This record gives sequence, structure tokens and C-alpha cells, in this order.
Amino acid sequence: MDPKRILVTGGAGFIGSHLVDALVERGHRVRVLDNLDPQVHGEAAEPVSIGGHLKSGAVEFLHGDVRDPEAVAAALRDIDLVSHQAAAVGVGQSMYRISDYVQANCEGTGILLQAIIDRERPIERLVVASSMSIYGEGQYRCEAHGTLYPPLRPVAQLERGDWEMRCPACDAVLAPAPTPEEKPLHPTSVYAVSKRDQEELCLSVGGAYGIPTVALRYFNVYGPRQSLNNPYTGVAAIFTCRLLNRRAPVVFEDGVQSRDFVHVSDIVEANLLALEPNRAAGEAVNVCTGRSLGLRELTNALRDRLGGPEPEYADRFRKGDIRHCYGDPEKARDLLGFEARVRFEDGIDDLAAWAEGQEAVDRVDVARRELEEAGLTV
Repeated sequence: MDPKRILVTGGAGFIGSHLVDALVERGHRVRVLDNLDPQVHGEAAEPVSIGGHLKSGAVEFLHGDVRDPEAVAAALRDIDLVSHQAAAVGVGQSMYRISDYVQANCEGTGILLQAIIDRERPIERLVVASSMSIYGEGQYRCEAHGTLYPPLRPVAQLERGDWEMRCPACDAVLAPAPTPEEKPLHPTSVYAVSKRDQEELCLSVGGAYGIPTVALRYFNVYGPRQSLNNPYTGVAAIFTCRLLNRRAPVVFEDGVQSRDFVHVSDIVEANLLALEPNRAAGEAVNVCTGRSLGLRELTNALRDRLGGPEPEYADRFRKGDIRHCYGDPEKARDLLGFEARVRFEDGIDDLAAWAEGQEAVDRVDVARRELEEAGLTV
């Protein structure tokens, strides 16, 4: 792809800053719009993650919010391509800060799209960061009844400590299966609903106005620069923070629940491919490894590298939590030419090596109290 002028919303954040690095390396002119949310960035008034690019002049930084129409209009000036990474992130917190998440993710995306269609010159392409959370539970199989898309487990079942998904017809324990993009969407948190809305807003407006648009459904992203001080974001970063502070990672249920962990460099590669012309326009695509990994495996891998105490298995549950979800990578291979390349074992080495040089402020207990006060843990 020839050099372009690219706007990255949320470009000072975890994924956004890595994407900015890659775009600059490929000769693009990059503008970043980021509000430097203190929950993510601390009290720093400067975007540390892209500081080197600012000093060199390779990146232009605008300190502003996607909910501000004037800031968004300024950020779009002379832009060819848009990568919309900005979002409020946090499943549990979204359930008691509902308005904040809806405004940041839904209203912010609406303001961005309005500004895009109001421009005299159309943009060439839009990529939006979506999320695996919009699936709710993943896809499952029952030996007797085939492929199933079950809803959340009943509270009465979880109160018995019966954690696995069961077939609604025969009550057999279901086997997790790779989750394809065609699975019906059943978001189970305000965050997930808002990510579904971000995706659908961008795809519908892109389709109506002839803007090639791609929604990338990220699975569980981990790697360097993920905020270790934010107890509402990725589980790998939360467990890492606890271990660095020599405190036990807190695992709800029994730790056998599983996810698909994707290294941030693979997420960046998927974004670079999605920004290229003639790839996956109008489509939503999983960005995943296709590998299911239990939370026990995650905590053991982190403890092997960072030390720290044994995890605490709370034998409790959070309302809205899912049991298993890992992705089917076939569509990404077919439409984007994307395949995740970082093995989990190597990616965890990378995260741990970076984290050992960081200061991590442990706010996990504060987040747990907030969930309890909101009646979201049982």
C-alpha cells in the first residue's frame, strides 16, 4: 500500500500505540486522537507510548475525545484512512457505569461517522475494533443434538458450583467448539452491547455511503503496554499486576473456563491487512488464534515467569460471565490473508519480560468491592 494519511483514534493506548509504530515503520503519516483517560494512562499529561514518534515528528497527536465533534472534525482533516480503536474497555465496570460506556463507545462512534460523511472528500477505508464479547457464550457441540448456541448459564446452576455449559435438551455437558462469525450475537454486558453497536454502526454507514469498512472482532489481547494499573481490562494484565505485587491472582469459578489469547503484534498485523484495499470490505472478521486456553494455564504460565503466590480460586461467579469462547480463524485467512503467528508460550515470555520493568499499582481489590456493591458477584 502506498503511503497514506491515517487517523488512529485511541492511538496512544495499548493496541493503538503498537499499530502507530507499525504504520510509521511502513512510511505512513499518522495522526492520533486520544483523550488519555487516567484510568488507562495514569495522570500523565503526555502520550508516553508514542512519545518517540512525537519527538521525531513522525506522528501528530491531538489530545481530544471522540465525543467532541470539533476534535473529531479536526482529527479527520486531510485523512485518507481511519482506524477506530478508541473505546471504554471493561466488562464488569460497564455494568455499573452504563452511561459512560454507552457515551464513549456508541455516541463517540456516531460522532466519528457523522464527521466522516460530512467531509467534502470521502475517506478511502474504515477499520473498527470490535470484540469477541459480542458473541456472549461461544459455540458448543452436544453429541446428541449437534451444534448449539446456548445462552448464559442459569444463576441457580452456578450457585450449585456446576460451572460447565449443559445441553438444554438432554443436560449433557457441552464441548466448546471454534466460534465462527456466523454465530448469533448474544452480548451479555453493557460493554459487549456497545462493541456490537460500534461494529454495526460502522458497517451500516460504510455500506450506505460506499466506504469500504472492516470490523475486526478481537479475542483476548495481551502483550506489552497493556495497562497494569487498570483492574477492569484484560485478564492477563490483571493477573500480571497481582503477581508483580506478590499477591494472589483472583480467579472466579474454578479456573477451567477458557479463552483465545492473541498477542498484540498479531492484532496489529490484522489491522494492517484490513487497511489495505480490496480486503474484506463490509465484513466482520475474527482476529484469533483458534486455540482454547484455560485461565489455570494462563496463571501457571505467568507464575512460572514472574513468581508470586498461587492463584486464589474464589469459588464464586460474576453475573454475565461466559464459560468458553475461542475463535474460528478461517474467515480471516480467506478474506484478509491473516493467520496468528505468535505462540502463547512466546507471547507470555514477551509480556513477562516487559512487565518486570514496570510499576504496577494493584487496584484489583477496589474493583472487586465495586462489583460486590453493585450486586454483580455471587
